[in-house]
Amino acid sequence: MIFGLHMRCRADCFLSVLIALGLAGCNQTSQAQQQVQSSIQSPLDQLGEAQPYTLLGSKVYDIPDPVSGRAYQVFVDLPPSYGKQPSKNYPVVYVTDADYAFPVIRNISRRLNGNKPRVEEFILIGLSYAKGESAMESRRRDYTPTPNAPSDAPAGQIHGQGAAYRDYIHAHVMPFVERHFRVAKGRNYFVGHSYGGLLGSQILFTKPEMFSGYILGSPSFWYDDRHVMDLEKEYAGAHKNLSAKVYLYIGEYEARRKGDKRYHQEFFDMVIDNQRFAETLKNRAYPDFELKSDILNDEDHLTVAPRGFTKGLLHLLPAND
Repeated sequence: MIFGLHMRCRADCFLSVLIALGLAGCNQTSQAQQQVQSSIQSPLDQLGEAQPYTLLGSKVYDIPDPVSGRAYQVFVDLPPSYGKQPSKNYPVVYVTDADYAFPVIRNISRRLNGNKPRVEEFILIGLSYAKGESAMESRRRDYTPTPNAPSDAPAGQIHGQGAAYRDYIHAHVMPFVERHFRVAKGRNYFVGHSYGGLLGSQILFTKPEMFSGYILGSPSFWYDDRHVMDLEKEYAGAHKNLSAKVYLYIGEYEARRKGDKRYHQEFFDMVIDNQRFAETLKNRAYPDFELKSDILNDEDHLTVAPRGFTKGLLHLLPAND
């Protein structure tokens, strides 16, 4: 990402790709259907004449959260064959930090399939931030599991509403996608980096059936004294199986090595945290659980995401032919 680590690390740098589309009142369903239809017939060229750059073929939908009252948007990109194969259903990839990750993953998938199919085509859903909020304001609140914020968090910032955001995705975003697009049942995938990876690990241990596969990138396992490992222990104590396929990645330079500026300089070692997480899950020996873990060389927290996304897509969604 630059998905930013937490407040101890770097400031987030996000690309803005927002296009506002209204879905209001009794016209919501018909408008959504019209937008879906228009997305199948994507423009081939930018508008020009100093108009804003757009990610051609993508759409933005307003899907508010009636519980919190917050206005959220989701970004949608349909695969190239969607309009050509009207009887085909597609897996769905949900990605957090959509302002950055949505265009990156969309273009990675197109690039991988440039010469021959290498990844299965999928519907891409970008989970953006609450309207009117900064990236870090939303993600500190929506991606973290407890209100116990790091000591250097900005005053007044809310943390610990990851479960509520999980429920919003499950109750409102996923049903919207299933109503308006041709989705392959039971084939939903989660992608998150940093705090987004932390959110994914929370979902894995509290509502794992939401997704059949997870790409967890450089997860902030350090948060609240590694609270996610408490969630893992609680899940293991109550279950004998975990049906999921996980790709876990971390950058080589996210290890702690004082004095070497290529490496993480904080008090925690994210590479060790990743290794412990992977080892713990492998030792559970769940019959329907699969995990692949990579330490990606010559990468740090801010450079590793595109490479991790690429390897994760190849692992979870390899092309059939």
